[in-house]
Amino acid sequence: MSEKLSTALSIAEKQISEMLRMQDAMNSRVSDTWRENGYEWYRAIWVECAEMLDHHGWKWWKHQEIDVAQVQLELVDIFHFGLSLRLMSGASAESIATELAKELHQGTAESDFKIALENLASAAVTKKSFDAKALADCMSLMNMDLDELFRQYVGKNTLNFFRQDHGYKEGSYIKEWHGEEDNEVLAKLVATLDVSADGFQQQLYQALEEKYPV
Repeated sequence: MSEKLSTALSIAEKQISEMLRMQDAMNSRVSDTWRENGYEWYRAIWVECAEMLDHHGWKWWKHQEIDVAQVQLELVDIFHFGLSLRLMSGASAESIATELAKELHQGTAESDFKIALENLASAAVTKKSFDAKALADCMSLMNMDLDELFRQYVGKNTLNFFRQDHGYKEGSYIKEWHGEEDNEVLAKLVATLDVSADGFQQQLYQALEEKYPV
């Protein structure tokens, strides 16, 4: 293994370890017994894949523009579900991070986004598993590297906590903020903050609090 690859994998493992920690915390916020509840994370993956395809475009009988930002956001959502599925395997977070780092760096070099997405959905439907190599293919074809995945993941995880704290599960949460969906507000706020800074999540949460229309 080259020194460059070794360094890249080491950085990836640290980022993935942090995301695994955040995912476990988010799932526990929704339910203390999430590991025993039998949630169908694999189903969430293939449903998101279908939704993503509409944002990418697949209809040969009409003109469609690829909404790259929305596709990337869907990929981040799928990674949330993928992390949860891997955590359900019973393997240690350390071993999961190591394996995911390798898979996300490998990919399969699929050049057709729709095929890569179908590979991702297929693994979820037929094997009830998370195909990280297929996700890596999708990310690459949408100009998204692991650093960008990490940046958007931390942002979305923070928003998910904010949603839960403001009545998302009970149905009282307000999704549209002054004419914009909360995801759009999030994207603008994340762009103004340093994701690598200490206290980034706290800063972002406070910024969301200030923007929330109540």
